[in-house]
Amino acid sequence: MRPVMIGLFLTLLAACNTPGPAFRGIVPVQVTVGESRFAVRTRGTRAQALRLTTEWAPRLVAVAPHAVAAIEAVSGCTVARLDGDAALVTARLDCGAGPPPMPPPRALDCELYKLGAGYGEMLCRPLR
Repeated sequence: MRPVMIGLFLTLLAACNTPGPAFRGIVPVQVTVGESRFAVRTRGTRAQALRLTTEWAPRLVAVAPHAVAAIEAVSGCTVARLDGDAALVTARLDCGAGPPPMPPPRALDCELYKLGAGYGEMLCRPLR
């Protein structure tokens, strides 16, 4: 039982500074802004800031300005769009040529199948 608990603890500990799939393999740059320290990774016109410090009941509204400052300091670009939460923020960058284009919206063809008792299943396919 003890080896299982140690393995679980080490797995959880290793996940504390794990980037998202799009940023794996990129060495982070640690930046401190105010009371917050971030591990910032950039790839092309995208960036990710992972908050490394503990803060009591943080909200994105309070953490976002620090995350933006950290991302802009590392990337040299301005943040055009910000997504995420108080622990992990992902940004689209504007590096002088304007913000990156948004992907075109996808139209979907959906069918709803009633399964009974107020439950249903929806099957959607992209339109070409």
